[in-house]
Amino acid sequence: MISKKTIIENLKTLFYALIIAVIIRSLLIQPFYIPSSSMEPTLLVGDRLFVSKYSYGYSKHSFPFSPAILNKRIMFNEPKRGDVIVFKTPADNRTDYIKRLIGLPGDKIQFIDSNLYINNNEIMKSRISSEDKIYCGNSTIDVFTFEEKLSNNKIHNTVYLKNFPFKNSDVFKVPKDYYFFLGDNRDCSKDSRFLSSVGYVHKENLVGKAQFIFFSSDKSIGSFFAFWKWHKSIRINRFFKKIK
Repeated sequence: MISKKTIIENLKTLFYALIIAVIIRSLLIQPFYIPSSSMEPTLLVGDRLFVSKYSYGYSKHSFPFSPAILNKRIMFNEPKRGDVIVFKTPADNRTDYIKRLIGLPGDKIQFIDSNLYINNNEIMKSRISSEDKIYCGNSTIDVFTFEEKLSNNKIHNTVYLKNFPFKNSDVFKVPKDYYFFLGDNRDCSKDSRFLSSVGYVHKENLVGKAQFIFFSSDKSIGSFFAFWKWHKSIRINRFFKKIK
């Protein structure tokens, strides 16, 4: 028979373990799962990655359930253009989104003839593939893949549908203390271009910077529990891949 003292000691151990886990998750790193294709080809559905919580300082959204314990961001560090960032969507201040930071406070963002402009300067991109297929939801789409170079020399890959449906936009003027985000899968991403659902993201809503993928599996082949399919579903080549 288990003694009362043993039960109490086990509960205390569990409590301390939970406290340590919450501290690590809130102040240091937090794992995230990629459920959508909006950041392909950088991030694939089934990627699991670590996000550093300390990169941009801390707000209430750094903690589980966003408790109102901080009324402003503390120890703030300005994010850099091109960072891949997890944030709480402004629509409900609860749902986690992950996108690439394109516009800083005061920037003017616009698409002209399917080309991205920041502060009236075209962001140069060079086509590196015309034969790629990627996901958009449950569908597979044919895309052009480009290497895009931002003004701070940050280089990353983006994809566009071959008919370039998103050709022109209004000018997005990023307000003070807000940021403008885009998905790398430009024609299959709900991001800051959609002002009613995402729009500009306040610095308080930043959760952390995506650092590296620690595990990845293709759920279209089989679930994690289908161990007999692991040799096909697990993407070993993506393990510990740094996110650029």
